[in-house]
Amino acid sequence: MSELTVIAGQHSEAGRKESNDDSCGIRIPEGALLTAKGVAAVIADGMSGSEAGREAADSCVQGFLNDYFSTPDSWTVETSGEKILGALNSWLYSQGHQQYGTPRGLVTTLSVLVIKSTTAYLFHVGDTRIYRLRDYELEQLTRDHRTRVSADKSYLSRAMGIDVHLDIDYRSFVVEKGDAYLLTTDGIHDFVDDTTLKRLVIENLKTPEAGVGAIIRKATLNHSNDNLSAQLLYIADLPAGNEHEFFRKLTQLPFPPPLEPGMVLDGYRILRELHASNRTQVYLALDTETDTRVVLKTPSVNFEDDPEFIDQFLHEEWAGKRLNNAHVLSVLEPHGRRQCLYYVTEYVEGKTLRQWMHDHPQPSIDEVRDIIEQITRGLRAMHRQEMIHQDLKPENIMIDTHGVVKIIDFGSTKIAGISEITTPLDRDNILGTRNYTAPEYLRGHGGSNRSDIYSLGVIAYEMLCGKLPYPKELTERNMNKLRYVSIRHHNKAIPAWVDGALMKAVAINPERRHSLLSEFVYDLSHPNENYTRLDQQPLIERNPVAFWRALALIFLGTTIAALVL
Repeated sequence: MSELTVIAGQHSEAGRKESNDDSCGIRIPEGALLTAKGVAAVIADGMSGSEAGREAADSCVQGFLNDYFSTPDSWTVETSGEKILGALNSWLYSQGHQQYGTPRGLVTTLSVLVIKSTTAYLFHVGDTRIYRLRDYELEQLTRDHRTRVSADKSYLSRAMGIDVHLDIDYRSFVVEKGDAYLLTTDGIHDFVDDTTLKRLVIENLKTPEAGVGAIIRKATLNHSNDNLSAQLLYIADLPAGNEHEFFRKLTQLPFPPPLEPGMVLDGYRILRELHASNRTQVYLALDTETDTRVVLKTPSVNFEDDPEFIDQFLHEEWAGKRLNNAHVLSVLEPHGRRQCLYYVTEYVEGKTLRQWMHDHPQPSIDEVRDIIEQITRGLRAMHRQEMIHQDLKPENIMIDTHGVVKIIDFGSTKIAGISEITTPLDRDNILGTRNYTAPEYLRGHGGSNRSDIYSLGVIAYEMLCGKLPYPKELTERNMNKLRYVSIRHHNKAIPAWVDGALMKAVAINPERRHSLLSEFVYDLSHPNENYTRLDQQPLIERNPVAFWRALALIFLGTTIAALVL
């Protein structure tokens, strides 16, 4: 299967200066890391007026390359880049003040190019540059952050480490096979015009090392009086959306046969079947190596030739392995090489939240709060990894014998970092469950953490009164007409402010919901006067449609009465 293939070259030298304050670096990983994180190129130019420009440039280049490839695979490039650059800028700024007593102690320009799958991501501050050669045309992708005071004098208007606040340019764009990307410091592009740069890149398109050498030599011949640094990357190949090759990779492991009690698979002795559906089978097993009970989840042979199903099954294991939280089911590493397709999780002895709700039809508000808070801790761990659950419901939540609540299913989880990787499959299919799926999904829109808040709000409402917050199942057609049913209609003992918190959590418009899980949890425990006034608000504020409808009916009745008289 074709993969991202980048040929790169780079060089940095002092030029006519005594020391080199430039720094640059390129990292092209292999295997899974290349797929998950891509290729990164970074170039920096320490500010000449800075006390330690070279240290600042080196810190940014090495810091970004080391940290970017260590960020969670589930994070998007944008999230990873912004967090790393924000941390680097804070470090430069604080160290500059501590070591040199000046805001110009550790200052540098910085340009970063990340190529992941078939997309390029650019981060930029200062006057280093990134160019793209496509179809024999050279285009400058960055904008110089330099302010000119006179014809021969200018200064940097933005740089790393110069201010506690970092304002950085970010953009992303599609990469094409045959593209070339050139990164330079001002010792190059201030002395070599774009026409010459284009010619030198084209002449050395598939030999980037030679191209970089030619560009630096040309800048030297043109009497560059600054440090000389350049990087050239040529996109030789891109991941292909070839479904046959993708399917072949997915099916490297065969589906397991039906498992019976007593059978041993890769060191796991099957004890009994816990659950079976037309999609998967779930077995209780004994890990003979550790003598502990675990759960084996296997795919149904009905989907042996369905690449989207197999991809989803592997995706579920991938997500679970990257979550480490007491309120999220632990996905375990299998012993050695697997003979067939399955994955292993911890065994949770207990009941589903659906069973708990059946056993506790009238729980106290405190009991409900405790369960919601525990679910929130698990969801928060997912959101921090840029994962959205998308199918939160009572059946996907377990409560063990000690009262610990765990989210147990990741089959519909959307992972932002994985969504950036090109495949021939549609990974945007929503597999949520009716009555719990956020309305924006029904409209064909993407989800966010507020989508999970909606599902959690529905669960809290149902736990407290056994009903759902809307009188009918939401559809794309009726959701603008249906109105939230106050939980106090079912249970007068529920305080108005709790009702208000629930109403906000399950709002049809995601912008009207709580923006953070912590806000919803707080509102369930602390009276909010904005909610307690809901019952006292005029009808026109609470329900404008109902107000005008009632006013129209009154007007109609008055008119008819006048005509009769």
